[in-house]
Amino acid sequence: MAKYIKQEVPDMQKTGEQKVFYRLKVERNVDFEEFIRKLCSYHHGISRGEALRVLVSASEVLAKLLGEGYSVSLDDWGTFKATVGLEEGKEMDTIDGDESKRNARSLQLDGVSFMADKKLVRNARSHCKLERAGIVRVNRSPYSKEERLQKALDYLEVNQVLKVSQYMALTGLSHTTAANELRAFSRDASSGIGKVGRRPAVVYVKKAKE
Repeated sequence: MAKYIKQEVPDMQKTGEQKVFYRLKVERNVDFEEFIRKLCSYHHGISRGEALRVLVSASEVLAKLLGEGYSVSLDDWGTFKATVGLEEGKEMDTIDGDESKRNARSLQLDGVSFMADKKLVRNARSHCKLERAGIVRVNRSPYSKEERLQKALDYLEVNQVLKVSQYMALTGLSHTTAANELRAFSRDASSGIGKVGRRPAVVYVKKAKE
């Protein structure tokens, strides 16, 4: 039986309004080998070798099509699309700039998005019986946003980088709230904090004065 968790949403705008959302509790991950075994046991006429060949071949064909710029829709599954981003250490081009040659070499396929088919959702729903697993509350910091920013700046005076986990320890925020706040600081030109790297290896640094 699947379980759900009621999760409190961080009040980033300080409205005082308490909001929540519901999320499914993931008990564990089913890896490729277990998926093959379950597929074969579900359809007794399919051997492990046949299932393995089909899934591996499908994965290779899907990767080839995505890499060639196609989106791929599979009935009862959904639609796959590739996403493009900058290589690590490269800077974003300006919309009217003359950096097209540099950026052409700097771009790479950096992910694949998936939108589930409605039938897949309906089929999954038919197998799902939910029960409550608990409540997760947001960690609230004893410091104001301005005080948290100053703590981050003070930390960067004596350390080269600030990680999300270190900011959590400094401020008492949860991981999600700390990550969102640091990201917001890095986008604010007046904060004094910059961001380097890409997820999951993002760190924050003291921004050089212009």
